Amino acid sequence: MQTTFTPEQLTDPGIQRANEILRTCVHCGFCTATCPTYQVLGDELDSPRGRIYLIKDMLENERKPDEKTVMHIDRCLSCLACMTTCPSGVHYMHLVDHARAYIEKNYDRPWSDRALRWMLARILPYPMRFRVALLGAKIGRPFARFMPDPRLTAMLEMAPKTIPPVSRNDEGAGCCGALTHHMGIEDESLATAAKNITACVKEIDAGGLDAIVINTSGCGTTVKDYGHMFRNDPLAADAERVSAIAMDVSEVLMKLDLPEGEDKGTKVAYHAACSLQHGQQIKTFPKDLLKKTGFTVLEPKDSHLCCGSAGTYNLMQPKISKQLKERKVETLEALTPDIIAAGNIGCMMQIGGGTDVPIVHTVELLDWATGGPQPPALTAPGKREPAIPMLR
Repeated sequence: MQTTFTPEQLTDPGIQRANEILRTCVHCGFCTATCPTYQVLGDELDSPRGRIYLIKDMLENERKPDEKTVMHIDRCLSCLACMTTCPSGVHYMHLVDHARAYIEKNYDRPWSDRALRWMLARILPYPMRFRVALLGAKIGRPFARFMPDPRLTAMLEMAPKTIPPVSRNDEGAGCCGALTHHMGIEDESLATAAKNITACVKEIDAGGLDAIVINTSGCGTTVKDYGHMFRNDPLAADAERVSAIAMDVSEVLMKLDLPEGEDKGTKVAYHAACSLQHGQQIKTFPKDLLKKTGFTVLEPKDSHLCCGSAGTYNLMQPKISKQLKERKVETLEALTPDIIAAGNIGCMMQIGGGTDVPIVHTVELLDWATGGPQPPALTAPGKREPAIPMLR
């Protein structure tokens, strides 16, 4: 793709990176075949190729974002299926992240959008605030249908029936920054990520770390990208050190050589989280591990498509998210599994809210198969108890 950025524009590192990405695009349209929003909406501007044109025009002309451009970019899930499909290696993730930050700085959103985004940014990355909000949402859940905004309805409906106990882990780290990063709130994202980097580097320097193990793939994709996010920051070298040893838990377990298990006669439908299969290009490890420990692994139709969770997407775009959720649940239930497994908490909440098949983290099943406790979700109220006599 030809670009016309001026030498002055290219002094901005963000524009420089956007220019590199745009020039790799050859307009082939392969990305449209795997884009969930294009599949649902059928609008070219709701495909990666369409959004790339919108972003190019906005950035080249230093144009104030208009409502149409913002709408189509907001509808992007950042599922990154387009990056898996693209034959030219277009790094769409970095491009859309930059576009969102540009929009955040240059677009005056309606007050309801500003209020909602402000609330999410002030609550979700902070564990104690989040717990209080979950408690409030749990109380307000019966009144969800009376909410004036469908996004508020979605928030109340997402509230879990039980709230997990407080985590006692505290090494000075916190939210990885992914949620605010994908909302384009760059300053807050970098601030929370910087705390993680500082805490991790302290541990590295104190005694060394073999790996920083991450069991939520949405976070893992962001932590592995810290090197890029901080490339022009004094923390650049430390960020690279952290990214270099960040590993999804499935990567670690592949190195540990788990013992092989006997066939348990248990059908596990594996949901591949977008952030794992597309963001980190980890496609086979979770399935290989489940098979090795004795589970029968099933994959749903269109396993490359997003479930509609995507960070805060199911709260900000509830209508599209619900359509994607229903499609995903339908393809999973068609396998008649005993259990659904996934490697991302957002996916687990999203899918779990639409099926009575128990859904658990992949690692919970691996732990159970190698002597650990039975995952609580298998006997949770409202969920179908799987018939797994060999593991009881």
